[in-house]
Amino acid sequence: MVLLPGDLTHNLAAPAMLALQEAIAGEPDGTVVVDASSLINFDSSALAVLLACRREVLARGKAFAVKNLHGRLRQLAGMYGIEPLLPANA
Repeated sequence: MVLLPGDLTHNLAAPAMLALQEAIAGEPDGTVVVDASSLINFDSSALAVLLACRREVLARGKAFAVKNLHGRLRQLAGMYGIEPLLPANA
C-alpha cells in the first residue's frame, strides 16, 4: 500500500510524486492501493498526483485503486469527470 502525504497542494505535488513513484516501484505485483486517509490539506493538484500515480502503476502492468479518498476530493474528481479513473477497489 502506498500512503499519500497529509499535505498535497500545488507547491508539494512534484516532491510528493517523486516519493510516490519510489513507493510504487517497491510494491509487489497485483493491485497497488493508494491510501489517502492521511490527506488533510489538498487542492486539485492532489488529483493530478493521483492520475500520475495511476499512469505509473498501469505502465508497470499492475492494477490501481484508491482507498479512503476524502469526500471533497472525490466530488472534485466527479466534477472533472475523472472519478471512474480513481476506483475504490480494483
